[in-house]
Amino acid sequence: MGRQLLVIGSNGQLGRSLQKIVSTSSTYTEIMFTFAGREQLDLSHPKQIADYFQNNRYDTIINAAAYTAVDKAESEPELADQINYQAVAQLAEIAKQHQTALLHVSTDYVFDGNNHTPYHENESPHPQSVYGKSKLKGEQAMIEIGPQGCIVRTGWLYSEFGHNFVKTMLRLAQEREQINVVDDQIGTPTYATDLAYALINIAETKNQPPFPSRTITKKGVETYHYANEGVASWYDFAQAIFEIAEKSCKINPIVSDQYPTPAKRPHYSVLSKRAIKQQFQLQIPYWRSSLKQCLEAINNNHG
Repeated sequence: MGRQLLVIGSNGQLGRSLQKIVSTSSTYTEIMFTFAGREQLDLSHPKQIADYFQNNRYDTIINAAAYTAVDKAESEPELADQINYQAVAQLAEIAKQHQTALLHVSTDYVFDGNNHTPYHENESPHPQSVYGKSKLKGEQAMIEIGPQGCIVRTGWLYSEFGHNFVKTMLRLAQEREQINVVDDQIGTPTYATDLAYALINIAETKNQPPFPSRTITKKGVETYHYANEGVASWYDFAQAIFEIAEKSCKINPIVSDQYPTPAKRPHYSVLSKRAIKQQFQLQIPYWRSSLKQCLEAINNNHG
């Protein structure tokens, strides 16, 4: 019998991307995957979490679930905290108790965006939004509790599944002749399929237990960054989407102040990926290459 791996958040972009990989690949035959959506495991209900793990045991958990409505979180801080912080702490306690490895996905929004060079894992976080603060508290709780495992921060996630910037741009291109997109927020568009591959590769690391001993700190948790290669603004990203998808909609670059939102976004959230590339020998695709793959998948009616 292979290693048992649970994916929490199976209906989100990352969860569905993980399911896509597992269902179309014969590579991961030594891992038995279980996918749990909100119906099976709702992170907003602590008792449901406790009950689920009374009856189920796993070698590894990938927590791909999160409260990700960045603006809505400003008016729902308690719910954001429950899912992004309290539930993560509960999962970390369960993982430690059962000697389960926990891979937890976090965000570039834990940083304030004042950098001009890529953020390294050990730089001091300073989140500017309720969402970012809730995600940071989840990270801190996991590190303090200290199960075996790691935190993987990412950002600007998109896919052929669900709602995201790529799908929104394609819809707007059908509805409008021109749109405004901010040009002063800099990051890296990240294809959820690429992140999913990275997480599986980390989970199946041949050293036993599932993580190389040198990644295990005193408390058992290491932090990594994963995003596609390259740098872009949201305006650059939109231009690339329309160029590859051959859309004629005009894009006007604007500054963030012209598009006010309830939650403040980092102006710069490029992540340094040196550590994860060195540790797990990952080959990370350039963002435009992955965008082409995603748009092909959307054209093939997989969205």
